[in-house]
Amino acid sequence: MSDQDLVVETVRDILTGFEPFVLTAERRWDSGLWSALAEAGLTGVGLPEESGGSGGELADAVAIVRTLAAGAAAVPVAEQLLVAGPALLVADLELPSPELPTTFAIGDAVGVHPVDNGDGPGRFTLSGTVPDVAWAGATRHVVVLAPAPSGLSGAVLALVDASSLPAGNGFNLAGEPRGSLVLDQVGTSGALLTAAQASEVRARFALARSVQLAAALERVLDWTVQYAGERHQFGRPLGKFQAIQMELAEMAGEVVAVTALVDAAVQALDRGSPDVVLAAAAAKVRAGAAVEVVARLAHQVHGAIGFTQEHKLHHLTRRLWSWRDEAGSELVWSPVLATGLLADGGDGLWPALTRIV
Repeated sequence: MSDQDLVVETVRDILTGFEPFVLTAERRWDSGLWSALAEAGLTGVGLPEESGGSGGELADAVAIVRTLAAGAAAVPVAEQLLVAGPALLVADLELPSPELPTTFAIGDAVGVHPVDNGDGPGRFTLSGTVPDVAWAGATRHVVVLAPAPSGLSGAVLALVDASSLPAGNGFNLAGEPRGSLVLDQVGTSGALLTAAQASEVRARFALARSVQLAAALERVLDWTVQYAGERHQFGRPLGKFQAIQMELAEMAGEVVAVTALVDAAVQALDRGSPDVVLAAAAAKVRAGAAVEVVARLAHQVHGAIGFTQEHKLHHLTRRLWSWRDEAGSELVWSPVLATGLLADGGDGLWPALTRIV
């Protein structure tokens, strides 16, 4: 058994004690599961030990995120391991303790003013509202990507202590917290990023959601195939009917395509490829497009039972519909992908496609 297999097995063992639950205003995240993961050192995987993390490779962190996503875990691990933590390291900012949940948000409407100077690590004040903050009210820190101060190019990455800041009570379709964070001249440490660095941080966010989408799509397909084999209608399993077989085949094709592009994007990120933004855009666009097909056919095969509160299917399909729109939908990333692929008059289209895939 490889180290990565051991990590995945550990996460699965922990998950067995924390069944997915319907999120409510009183229960917005699984603090018990987070504590168990943190105690096992899993909330710092992929982050260097010398920076306060648990060590390990990007692939290990991705494996954890995939396993938790497939288990409908209500914890901010994807945001911490794949976006917020790595972004802080790129900005040369101090990494908070991995035991304290940290999330990531994009604050395009936030005003940023330097306290000392805006060149490199320093102090800034932030004012404005950051919408749709994942796990708002549940995380101790929020890493905010905001526009650079007036007169400077690029963007500012700031580490905000959100423990005492007002946060809205918004949530996505799955019930996961997505409230707004109100910043009123909040002083914080931050660093100026180049435009290229800021684009990669945004791409990381999209890729994190793509990893979750791919894992959830795979699990929904597995459940649907299993149900079609177990459920009998007119004297034989549903999976024996040609119409159902065609639907399962269509679902499988979507899942395979998404998995291939997500894996390619993760590999591009791991090797520091200049195509990482394009690869992440391709993964997010393809994963988003697959949601409509896979979720629709899964519920069609399951019938009414898939919508009931007691059935497990809706835990993932509601997340699929939510994650599809987060970190940029297909409408956001399709132009990025097209612009990148058609650069230089389209001469680089085929080489770019072969590099991404």
